[in-house]
Amino acid sequence: MSLRAGTGLISTALLAVLAFPAVADPLPPDTTYRPLPTLPFSAVKQNDEAQKPAVKERQRALLEQRYDLADGPLSGVMMSGGRKPVQGGVRVKLTSGETWDSLAAKEPHEIRDRDLLPKGFVPLPHVKQATGGQVFPENEIRKIANDEQRDLRRFDVEFDLPDHLTPEFPPPIYLTTHPELGDVSRGDLLTIKNFYEYLNGIITPVQMEGLRLLLTPFPQEEFNQTEDRKVAQPSLGVACLDCHSNFHTNAAFHLTPDVRPQAERFRLDTTSLRGLFNQQIHGSKRSLRSVEDFTEFEQRTAYFNGDHVSATRKGVHLPDRPNQVAMMAQMQNIIDFPPAPKLDPFGRLDPKKATEQELRGEQVFMGKGRCAECHIPTMSFTDNNMHDLQLERFYKVGQTSNDMVAIPDGPIKTFTLRGIKDSPPYLHDGRLPTLADTVEFFNLVLGTKLNQQDKDALVAYLLTL
Repeated sequence: MSLRAGTGLISTALLAVLAFPAVADPLPPDTTYRPLPTLPFSAVKQNDEAQKPAVKERQRALLEQRYDLADGPLSGVMMSGGRKPVQGGVRVKLTSGETWDSLAAKEPHEIRDRDLLPKGFVPLPHVKQATGGQVFPENEIRKIANDEQRDLRRFDVEFDLPDHLTPEFPPPIYLTTHPELGDVSRGDLLTIKNFYEYLNGIITPVQMEGLRLLLTPFPQEEFNQTEDRKVAQPSLGVACLDCHSNFHTNAAFHLTPDVRPQAERFRLDTTSLRGLFNQQIHGSKRSLRSVEDFTEFEQRTAYFNGDHVSATRKGVHLPDRPNQVAMMAQMQNIIDFPPAPKLDPFGRLDPKKATEQELRGEQVFMGKGRCAECHIPTMSFTDNNMHDLQLERFYKVGQTSNDMVAIPDGPIKTFTLRGIKDSPPYLHDGRLPTLADTVEFFNLVLGTKLNQQDKDALVAYLLTL
């Protein structure tokens, strides 16, 4: 419906803008495609900036309700690069009056009906669910700004987790082709400006070209030239390795491109690219069956919230499958796990190197903890399958947290556990801050009834991987 005004048309949307005070333009919650804003960029930016303090405070309050966010490192336990301690302890907060043992003794329906499931175990919302999009941690933003003069800072949101609960930055890089070299990163972040100098003479011409493409920024939904961007100035975009820093992760997050409507899209924590050579399914819902499929999908649509129509408008990069995609995959497939000196060639602990607690943890892992049923040691501690944990047995589907509607997670991939101490936070949306949280989560969900000695031993074992 529209009204004529002289020789032009005034749409009902424009009338609404004229009739009411300007507010930030949220995306409709039930559309398949992502629409353009109905307000000028300057108005959207002004409104987003005005709302940003409230957005930050709301997410901070949610995180503090769910977690103990204190800096509590494990004594003497560092991530693989040796620059950052691993955080310890259970950080998910229990419902008042409950203990982990009392909770684990209850039936799922009782936990659901009495609303006893710790909020830290339910899906974690995006900082700004109605808008979504990629959000980078401060260390990545500063480093890219310094090295490439490219801006990854959004004007509407900020990264929400404290730095001590994220991976070390920059992380080390290990190559299957040169295990004798150890970390080849020189303690620096690979960028489009330094990659050739750092890896010249170490990788092949095909791998070098693949690396160049992985470090080249291309338009992305929130970081591009168009009026619906979320950065102040028009942007070249982002590179694959802006999230997968040094082929690992910096804990940047997004919303899955694979689910609609917007309110039900789940937060997606950046996964590590280490050990891709032994992994066969990829993507947030693991619908991609090769590294090549994954690489091409990321470039074509994942950057654009899974919307190929938006991608075309913003300037999608369509990599050539036999050449460019293959070269990118060649580079990704030589990224190795960090060394695990206590493991033998079959992925089992060497009794001469492991402590008594670590060996006990391996027994729990292989036995009553049921971990090895999916995380198979001889397969890089994964089974390359999808499993539905049916977490919705424990909570009421449809509950809302900061505009996110919690629906069942559905089948999720078995992630590799090699180098797991380097990859906090855990689970596909990063809802579990520490390995101790992860042990408590699976003890409840799988009903394994582990005692505290078992749990502590299991964490000690996971740290050896």
